[in-house]
Amino acid sequence: MKRKNLRFPLCPVLPKLKVPGKPRIDIIAVEASMQQVSEMVKRCGSLCTCSLLLQILLLLLKVITPVRVLLVTDCFPTPNLFTCKELIWHEGNLWLYQPNLNVLREKMQLPVGSCELSVPLKAKEHFYSARAHREAYATILHSANFYVCGAIAAAQSIRMAGSTRDLVILVDETITDYHREGLAAADYDKIIFIDADMLILRNIDFLFEMPEISATGNNATLFNSGVMVVEPSNCTFQLLMDHINEIESYNGGDQGYLNEIFTWWHRIPKHMNFLKHFWEGDEEEKKQMKTRLFGADPPILYVLHYLGNKPWICFRDYDCNWNVDILQEFASDVAHKTWWKVHDAMPENLHKYCLLRSKQKAALEWDRRQAEKANYTDGHWKIKIKDKRLETCYENFCFWESMLWHWGDKNWTENATVTPSPPAVTATSVSL
Repeated sequence: MKRKNLRFPLCPVLPKLKVPGKPRIDIIAVEASMQQVSEMVKRCGSLCTCSLLLQILLLLLKVITPVRVLLVTDCFPTPNLFTCKELIWHEGNLWLYQPNLNVLREKMQLPVGSCELSVPLKAKEHFYSARAHREAYATILHSANFYVCGAIAAAQSIRMAGSTRDLVILVDETITDYHREGLAAADYDKIIFIDADMLILRNIDFLFEMPEISATGNNATLFNSGVMVVEPSNCTFQLLMDHINEIESYNGGDQGYLNEIFTWWHRIPKHMNFLKHFWEGDEEEKKQMKTRLFGADPPILYVLHYLGNKPWICFRDYDCNWNVDILQEFASDVAHKTWWKVHDAMPENLHKYCLLRSKQKAALEWDRRQAEKANYTDGHWKIKIKDKRLETCYENFCFWESMLWHWGDKNWTENATVTPSPPAVTATSVSL
């Protein structure tokens, strides 16, 4: 938790421009060639930021009157600084904007995300915002059967932390044009995006005061997309979709792609997206410190991010990451218990969305047997399961033990036994 224990890259040294008085300027034009961009990448340690030169000019010039900006560049400007809403005209490599200078200065005056914290370590948790009705928490379900339980628990944790902001869940297969229009009609100014495998332990409503993109650092100049402050925009969404086949994600996922696009971002402290992970080489003292943070009451962490096997697909008796060698770095019974406290606080009619499929019960038993064979020293494989979900079945086929007869066979397939989906989630069935 101490900043001195975390490695931060040095802040880039940006050139300064001295301008006497308060000049009246109608238009600023800047040309950034790919060679210049390459040099900026080397100096600043960031990815393609064609508009960086112009951003520096706008920050340092004492412009007080409306100004238009003409950018001549082979790649599009950073979209969270020069928004598509401010784009007046675009043709080829010419981009003409009329930016809101006050908003732009505010974003530029905050530290660049790759080097310094934009939010103090001690932030005010309870504050009033007149725009609260236009702010919301949001998450996405890419695989409804797997993440529904996690998303409900995340929503429950937001309410338990004291936030009354709207909660929005997007389910990929049902995001039609009709639903997109509905979201646009809601007209949210700010969204705090959270992954469905997180718990909000303390109120983070104050992050709504931060600009797009605000996030925790992942490594070097890159941010982690698990918690992000974003400003929803249909035109920005279209820009992202238009270039998805041109710009390569560094890790093949959404985080890598977003880092390629939003290269100017603002760093928030690690405890606002704290990973449930014991790094290889962590000293025992650091492991104990993390364990204390996972179970602190009242909580110290703001957000706990569950990596590895998720708590709801394990039995509640212990963290099932212990039974898989390559997942033991994510194992913590204390963090596991913290998640189940939130689960138990959920309305009882929502517990059914956290039931285990027969196949998952078989998978857990298979991992337990493998841990027993290997005689793992942690001894979790010896623990007798008392979780009531072991004996609860919502499927037509409940004899999960029979799945283990051929579990390791090469010709065994997931389709050998057809199982129904969990109960459907409807707007009326989920109420927190």
